[in-house]
Amino acid sequence: MCFWQNHPLLNLLNNALPKAAKSGLGHQPKLDAQLAQHLKSASVELSSLAGFLKESKGVAPGAAAATQGAARDLRAVASEYPQSAAAQEKPIVLGVAEGFVVTMLVAAYFALLITLPLILYQVYAFVIPALSREERRVATPTVWAAPLLFLGGAVFTYFAVLPPAVHFLQGYNNTEFQVLIQAGSYYKFEIMLMMGIGLAFQTPLLALGLQRVGAISASTLTLNWRYATVLIAVIVAALPGVDPVTMTMETLPLVALYVLSIVLLKWVEYRNDRRARAEAAKAPTGADIADGSSGAS
Repeated sequence: MCFWQNHPLLNLLNNALPKAAKSGLGHQPKLDAQLAQHLKSASVELSSLAGFLKESKGVAPGAAAATQGAARDLRAVASEYPQSAAAQEKPIVLGVAEGFVVTMLVAAYFALLITLPLILYQVYAFVIPALSREERRVATPTVWAAPLLFLGGAVFTYFAVLPPAVHFLQGYNNTEFQVLIQAGSYYKFEIMLMMGIGLAFQTPLLALGLQRVGAISASTLTLNWRYATVLIAVIVAALPGVDPVTMTMETLPLVALYVLSIVLLKWVEYRNDRRARAEAAKAPTGADIADGSSGAS
């Protein structure tokens, strides 16, 4: 399903690359503009020289025409240079077969990324038939929430995490290095980061499950928020990208999900408590049972 669309998928992953890294040659937009301007100035000087040679005596025949042709070619290069530099926005491959292997790996990664929501749905759907009616009523929304949360995490990573992370990593000390991005490691970094944060977005469902079995409550999460922050930092450190920008962009949504889990558990506890009070109010009291017995006798 993914291999026949490998060109759009590769272009999709390349969007996060900064200009200096996309070119594979260390181009930067500001330097490109300056170089193009210098080339145009040189072409103007050559045109002036061609005019001078044409009017001068004792100059070899054809020198003015050759100089004018060189000026024309230089002017064409100056006008096309920024576009040709920008057109090289792609990572590099090493070796004869690496382009094919990387394409196959990207197709496999995307196949896993696309099917993970379906896999999560199937896992929850497999468990639901074994539950009671009340448990099924509570668990059914989870079947739909799990893939949506995963997709939300993957989309959030692609648009909010990857661009600043890649820009920071590839731009760090770029004046000291020639920035060349190897395709295999770059694509693996992106896909694994999207899958990792997508799975981390399952935190509210995990909290609901633990509350359901009586392992935690909203008060537990509130009282242990310091330990939870350390645990989130450990999870983020295990994900691809250990630079400060990537870790910050990964930590913020996980902390927000932790807070959302607390709010969600408080709402569930409030709803359960209200339902319990309503059932208790409907249940017959001891006096009602005694009155019923007296009336029967």
